[in-house]
Amino acid sequence: MNDAPSSRAPAAGPAAATPEGAGLVWIFGYGSLMWRPDFPFRRSAPARLEGWHRALCIRSEHWRGTPERPGCVLGLAPGGSCVGRAFAIAPEEEALILEAVDRRENVRGYLYERRRVPITLLDTGALVPAWTYLARTEDPRFERDLPRAELLARLRTAEGLGGSNLDYLRETVAHLRELGIREPELEALLAEALAEPADRPRA
Repeated sequence: MNDAPSSRAPAAGPAAATPEGAGLVWIFGYGSLMWRPDFPFRRSAPARLEGWHRALCIRSEHWRGTPERPGCVLGLAPGGSCVGRAFAIAPEEEALILEAVDRRENVRGYLYERRRVPITLLDTGALVPAWTYLARTEDPRFERDLPRAELLARLRTAEGLGGSNLDYLRETVAHLRELGIREPELEALLAEALAEPADRPRA
């Protein structure tokens, strides 16, 4: 998910507790939605989504890059699995909250597709349906197989309205660690991006 400023939404934070299985609606976050949900929720829990994985697979030409020097932001790409965080919301608030999150995730721009998928709540083992945002693989901004050298070059040089692409990755890895989620591939990319390229001229 991108890290653009969120649209106006109801006040964020936990609401009154509701027993699990009482008709709650779940939303699965894998990026900034995990640490900045910006909507009221009844409870949250770590969760796993099978069949999709977290990746820097979305070309950013606005928030973390430009058309001339694009960056890369997170999306859910096919294959593998993803540990994220699920938020339970009240059914009567579903339409309003999803409308706000749709604006935040740029669904009208067809970059992400909101879809209901099965997730496993890791604290109880329960399998529940949840809304999440999948990368549209047919969109030209979906770049799953970007060569590593190109990806590293973007991370080191791209910058947009939201700041540098390198800061985006650094902040993402830090937030994931705070939530107890380790992403070896993202951590390795960050270490490589911070290292001095072998072909960089020395003073």
